[in-house]
Amino acid sequence: MSEGIVILMIGVSTLLGALGLIGLLWGIKTGQFDDHSKFIDSARFDGEDALRDAVMMEEKKKKRHEKKKKDEKAYGPPD
Repeated sequence: MSEGIVILMIGVSTLLGALGLIGLLWGIKTGQFDDHSKFIDSARFDGEDALRDAVMMEEKKKKRHEKKKKDEKAYGPPD
């Protein structure tokens, strides 16, 4: 590759990175990523069945994690 192409590629990638950073900072400044009512609305509008299912899923996740830990402890390298 010639020097001119490498310089052009570096310049374009720097410009695109700067545009992405400016866009991200603009989004943060204007509050595009804020969702203050998300958790309140989910607690307010979820029914008992949905909450019960969430608890059951959390229990299953804990059991899988405990089983995985137990399996890892049971394995030992050969002597």
